[in-house]
Amino acid sequence: MFWNGDSGVMENKEQSVLSHVPNSSLAEEQATIPPQRGLLHIWQSGAPSEPLCPERVHLSQCILQVALGEHHGLLLAHGGQVYSFGELLWRGLSVPVSTPMLELSLQGTTVVRVASGGFHCGAVSEQGSVYMWGENTAGQCGTTEGGTDSNVTVAEPYPVAVVDNEAVPPVVVRIMDLACGREHSLALSAQNELWAWGSGCQLGLVTSNFPVWKPQKVEHLAGRHVIQVACGAYHSLALVRSLHLQNSNTHKSQERRPPSHLLPTKKEESLAVDDAQYCPLGVELTESMPADTSARRSSKQRFLPAGSTHGYPTVLFPYSYSISNNKENDQADPITETDSHATSYTLPALTDKQKSALPNELDLQNLLQKLSGHSLEMQKSIRLGDTDSLSSHTSDDSCISLTPFNDLLSSRCKSDVTVCSDVLRSSSPVGLEEFSLTKKTQGQKSSSLTDINQGGETRNSRCSLPGAPPHATPYPQHLCASKPSSLGSIHSPVTEDGFPTLETEVWSWGRGSEGQLGHGDQLARLQPLCIKSLTGEEVIKVAAGSHHSLALTAQCQVYSWGSNMCGQLGHVNSPGTLPQHVKLSDNVRAWDVSAGQSHSLLLADRDSEQPVLLYCGQQQEPRLKQSETSYQSKRSCQRSPNRAENYRVRPALLPFCMEMGYISSVSSGGQRCALLANRNNMGFISTIHELACIERKFYYWLSRVRKLLLTPLYNKESVRPCLGETCSRLFLSLCGTFNRLSTLIGQHSTLLSRFVHEVQYHDVTSLHLLSHTQLFLDIYSAYCAAVGDFQVMGGLPLLHKLSLECLGSKQTKLSQLSESDPSASGGVDLDSLLYWPLQQLHQYSQVLLKLEACYHVLTREYQSLHLSCMQYESLSTSLLRRKKEAEATFIFWKSHSGKNTEGLRLPQRRVLCESSNRTLNLQGAGRFSNHWFILFNDALVHIQGAIPSQNLFSTHHVYPLNCLWVKPLPDNNSGCHAIQITCPEETFTLVASTPQEKNKWLHFLNQEVDGVLAGGGQGASPGITTMSRTASYTFTGEGRFKDAQYTGSWHAGRVHGRGTMSWPAGRTYTGNFKNGLEDGYGECIIPNKLLSKAGCYQGHWRDGKIHGFGIYRYATGEVYEGCFSDGQRHGYGMLSSGKMDKTSSGVFIGQWVYDKKTGYGVYDDITRGEKYMGMWLDDERHGNAVVVTQYGVYYEGNFKENKMSGPGLLVSDDDTAFRGEFSENWSVNGKGVLSLANGDSLEGHFSGEWNAGLKVTGTYTKLAPDEPENKDRENLFRLGQYLVAAGERWVCVFDECWRRLGCDVAGRGDRTTAWENIAVSISSGRQHSPHLSRSQRRVLESLECIPQHGEAVTIKNYDRIQRYLTKACEAPIHPLGWLVETLVTVYRMTYVGVGSNRRLLREAVNEVQAYLKHFYSIVRFLFPGLPEDGDILPETPVSPPKIRYSSNSEEVSFVTVVSCSSLLLPLLLPQLYPPLFMLYCLHDEQQEVQYWERILRLNKQPDQSLLSFLGVQEKFWPKCMSVLGEQQQIVSSSRDVSFVCAVETLQQISTTFTPADKLVVIQRTFEELTQEIKPMQDSDFLWCMDDLLPLFLYIVLRARIRNLGAEVSLIEDLMDPNLQHGELGLMLTTLKACYIQIQLESTI
Repeated sequence: MFWNGDSGVMENKEQSVLSHVPNSSLAEEQATIPPQRGLLHIWQSGAPSEPLCPERVHLSQCILQVALGEHHGLLLAHGGQVYSFGELLWRGLSVPVSTPMLELSLQGTTVVRVASGGFHCGAVSEQGSVYMWGENTAGQCGTTEGGTDSNVTVAEPYPVAVVDNEAVPPVVVRIMDLACGREHSLALSAQNELWAWGSGCQLGLVTSNFPVWKPQKVEHLAGRHVIQVACGAYHSLALVRSLHLQNSNTHKSQERRPPSHLLPTKKEESLAVDDAQYCPLGVELTESMPADTSARRSSKQRFLPAGSTHGYPTVLFPYSYSISNNKENDQADPITETDSHATSYTLPALTDKQKSALPNELDLQNLLQKLSGHSLEMQKSIRLGDTDSLSSHTSDDSCISLTPFNDLLSSRCKSDVTVCSDVLRSSSPVGLEEFSLTKKTQGQKSSSLTDINQGGETRNSRCSLPGAPPHATPYPQHLCASKPSSLGSIHSPVTEDGFPTLETEVWSWGRGSEGQLGHGDQLARLQPLCIKSLTGEEVIKVAAGSHHSLALTAQCQVYSWGSNMCGQLGHVNSPGTLPQHVKLSDNVRAWDVSAGQSHSLLLADRDSEQPVLLYCGQQQEPRLKQSETSYQSKRSCQRSPNRAENYRVRPALLPFCMEMGYISSVSSGGQRCALLANRNNMGFISTIHELACIERKFYYWLSRVRKLLLTPLYNKESVRPCLGETCSRLFLSLCGTFNRLSTLIGQHSTLLSRFVHEVQYHDVTSLHLLSHTQLFLDIYSAYCAAVGDFQVMGGLPLLHKLSLECLGSKQTKLSQLSESDPSASGGVDLDSLLYWPLQQLHQYSQVLLKLEACYHVLTREYQSLHLSCMQYESLSTSLLRRKKEAEATFIFWKSHSGKNTEGLRLPQRRVLCESSNRTLNLQGAGRFSNHWFILFNDALVHIQGAIPSQNLFSTHHVYPLNCLWVKPLPDNNSGCHAIQITCPEETFTLVASTPQEKNKWLHFLNQEVDGVLAGGGQGASPGITTMSRTASYTFTGEGRFKDAQYTGSWHAGRVHGRGTMSWPAGRTYTGNFKNGLEDGYGECIIPNKLLSKAGCYQGHWRDGKIHGFGIYRYATGEVYEGCFSDGQRHGYGMLSSGKMDKTSSGVFIGQWVYDKKTGYGVYDDITRGEKYMGMWLDDERHGNAVVVTQYGVYYEGNFKENKMSGPGLLVSDDDTAFRGEFSENWSVNGKGVLSLANGDSLEGHFSGEWNAGLKVTGTYTKLAPDEPENKDRENLFRLGQYLVAAGERWVCVFDECWRRLGCDVAGRGDRTTAWENIAVSISSGRQHSPHLSRSQRRVLESLECIPQHGEAVTIKNYDRIQRYLTKACEAPIHPLGWLVETLVTVYRMTYVGVGSNRRLLREAVNEVQAYLKHFYSIVRFLFPGLPEDGDILPETPVSPPKIRYSSNSEEVSFVTVVSCSSLLLPLLLPQLYPPLFMLYCLHDEQQEVQYWERILRLNKQPDQSLLSFLGVQEKFWPKCMSVLGEQQQIVSSSRDVSFVCAVETLQQISTTFTPADKLVVIQRTFEELTQEIKPMQDSDFLWCMDDLLPLFLYIVLRARIRNLGAEVSLIEDLMDPNLQHGELGLMLTTLKACYIQIQLESTI
């Protein structure tokens, strides 16, 4: 729902959208309902003795915008329709104002902005397109570039393309706003860049060729943020954002700026002009000569109103000039003017050097003739016309200042003069009797931002044209002025949060003969130049009349400059070359301005909420006099209005404005004025105006206080010595918050004025008072806190004293701003003055309450208004309470001042309650002890040994309220009214004297504790303190937290939840706490004083100790990743030695017991190149173990006390083996048997070190060639006799997995608890892993859901379990995923690197099988419905007809056998495959070499030769092959073309990992082979082994599979036992037979 101003009722937004669509039936319906908004009234500017009577323009639609030209105007109506009225000269029509004409050419185009120039029009569509029509003599319509008469006018709106040709490719620029002058047009793009076309220096373009037909960018403003543009007759204005705000957020940058900059001093009555505002003059010419050129547009006729001359004749004007040779004098004499004589200019002549720049005097005379554009007839009209000064009769400038851009300004005078001639030639004819070109060196002065001093005396000169004589003949009155276009309301600069910036600049350029540029002179500017005197004045809008300019500031002040012949500037200065403040009544605040030909119109506020109109300028002459002078005015050719005989200098009230309703905007153009008003239906409009009025009034008040009080005091040097260090800092903060509040109100008042202007466009919810409520609340709260802090520390009395010394006469003005009477000392009551802005919050709530009445209760608008109203009223009440608290606190400290209490006096601290009258005491306190309790807004202070009346006490303790828990104790029969106070380090009880005192203290304690917590967003219900909260606290008592600072969660006085604990020594813990101790996951930094480094632990804690799984990076460089128990390494873990361990470097992975290596473990000694795999005890190698070295030595045996001791087996790389007794590492001592590689043996007594040499006493036995195998000898050197059993090796890993599932003993525990622990571990792991990808998060979310696990497992749900296990094993934070990851780690640590010893193959295979058995037991615990390993999975129960039986048995034909290998090997083996397959390759290395040698040799034969060699029958030989779909005959020399599909299929065996996948590849190979053979055989063909083996042997040879023996061995060792005797087992046997046959090449 929204408020419809046209009908005055509330309706749906969907209905309002239809009003934008042109529709005949809708128009007829709207015609019957008069609009309530956008009511247009138009009248002639000024009035004779009779009262003005504005004419109402009746349209069925709401009028959104009015644009007035010289004798015409445009109306923009609701729905984007455009209407025209007045003298439409380009069409030869005269349309009455009462019945405007619809622009049919724009039908179907939604227009959003319109603009009217002197005699042309413009419109901007919703898509940013520009349409122009009207007079085009100077190219102001920008349609074509031809010079024919067809370009004089454009009768219908014509699209003008604004194209940025600098972009690649060129892009069409979207236009947001448009302004039109006399002979030029300006467009503001969506990128806030300015584009111009037409003629004259008012374009601001870097060009000398006029007209400019195509829109060009104003490069001098490139890179700046242009806000608004306005066009006068021959000058232009632009409102630009200040440069330092171009690339920053305005509101935030204002908050960061120092208060000294935030409090700018306003300029006083006299304005000093910066040097850069002047333009250096050129070379003066005083010798007269006639000019023979005609006006540029003398051949073009202008359509005039009825009775007017239909063109101006070609006129010639005599020029007088002279060149004087005066080398010494380098400055121009002052310019003197009289009312009846031509102005004389005496200027220095050219130097010899400068003369050389001109070819001769004749060329100069010819140049000056080109500068002329006037006729003798016009000279005659001077004598007949008005005798006013030139400044009001011509808009051509006496001096045109040039900026040295590119090559436009040359160092030679000739080029300078040429530029001037081009500029004049681009403008209208100039009425001059004589002119001078002046050379004037100005030092560092410049007329633009470009430095003109480019080196050399010549480059410091500029050419210009002096002022024209005062008796120039004016043009006819209808040609004199253009519409003062000012359309910037929709383009106010906004920040990211939608607030406009107030730091703006006003730039001007064009002709300045009337001072309308505001630079302190009457010179022209070819390029935009900043008006320095308006910088910092917070200009929010500019308006341009024919020859004067206006600027409106956010403080509702108006500045005017330019022509003042009719009093249009609002003051008596004529002309005003500098902006001057227009003085209005004290209770009048202007908020909209417009400028016409010779008048100015202001829209302002008074005490009432209804706006008023103020007018200054020319008034209409009496009708009799008008008729007498009509003929002469029509014949005249003046370009500015004559000096009026009757005009108003000071802005005067127009009485009829009170009858117009609520005026929203004003417009002026030519001699007309217009206003748009709204009717006040249901009080909505009046309330909006009231809100805007009080906000503008409030900002004016803030600006005055800042100017009269804060800025003088801040700039006073004695402010710091007078206030002191603390109060000076608080005063600085006060000034900063005051300025932030002032800036916010100024921005908001500007937005409200815009809202009133465009009330038809906006919804009430778009008010920033509603959409940015929190911003208002925060700034008001910060300001109140700043004033209160300053008051509490005693700053206001000091500031009052300082103000009496430095303000002086300003005290009177300041007292007018204060509602209270001056104090007894004669000064102003600063308390009430500084607290007065808080009353604005109540004003907001009252206005919003009125707006609520305009909407239905159920509408969105009502809900938004109601919520904001409650928030502002609540804050108003709260801030008033804070004000009283600050006042009471100041009185408290004033009465309890002293050295003892100064430590407790803080700016933000407020006194709420105190027990100086013994109303509260400590329970159990002594009879003669004194206890004083003071409750502040942030802490409870307990003072012992206190005598409050004498301000004495011995000790005190401060308890912060954010760490204070209050609990009322029940009253007992003894009358003890107790309150229990719980703090982080102690708990004590307070006893009140009466139940009322107890309730009072309880109320204050609970309220303030809740208030402190509510500030952090964690407040509890009223009167109840929150048990759980987040706060910061520093421990002071003895204990492990002494002097530590904690920030985090609390519960009932103890740290509980997540937080950070920091100790002074550098120890820091960040993680979870429970009941005051570290518990859960956390990260801790532990410093090492000896090494001056810190260790870091990341992992789990319990009861304040490291407990669980974690990673500890020690300061020594060691890294331990594993399990802890009570702060010690316990369970599975991996320790990597650091760089600081110079003696040894290695990695241990295995079991730990209370910080020592105990149990099975693997130690990789990187320094010695050895790997130990066996048992440990108390950090020593103890028990059965295997040691392998980097030289291929293999040892297995017994260790004791970290040494080889007892029987053992040692095998070297060349297969030499020793079985016997060992006493030291690699030392033999005792009986033993040494077996050599050739089979010989040596048995006896051995001693010595293996690597150094052995002493032997025994028998040498040589192996006979025909001696049979000795089984006893084989058993003697059999590997694996002294190894740890595979099932006992990594028990610690599986125990940790069981522990994570919640089982203390493997297989014993609650299954439901196990699943809950899985869900918790996944949830906590997600929190501690912020860098997970989206897919990983989705997988973890699915794993958090506990699957169905209690039901019996069938074939149907078996796949679901497989899918769950696949996801779980891929997630490391899942217990099963951690198990897989850890098993892979320990396996690679064991069998990679030095562990890649071929004699470890069998143990590696056994270890994999042991993994599967342990793993399957865990899976069966989670899914108890799974059968035992190798059992059959039952079929899903179905109806009897669907069960299939075999013909010979009643058993089911197809069954599913579940085994640990089939279920878990696909999850585990792919990650274990690289080290395992490497062991297989090393174990069968010699056989593989023989196999590969024969593969290479046999593959050299062609297919048919190889098939014949292998014994394949010819009936199986393929006869043809397919090449690109064509069958070709196989010849005897063909290679690798037979059975290609089967060969390629078998090659895929190397790309698979599990035995099941490899068997599938073998099966598919046989199928492919059968498919290729069947077409050549009978339909009942069956394989026999005699036919199959040779043919499959060919497939194996052509497949060229590297390490085929390793592949076959892996399949045999790890395949499912249920498949060994089936079809797949037979196929594997066939493949193995082929491998053996290839090795035995001689038998093939």
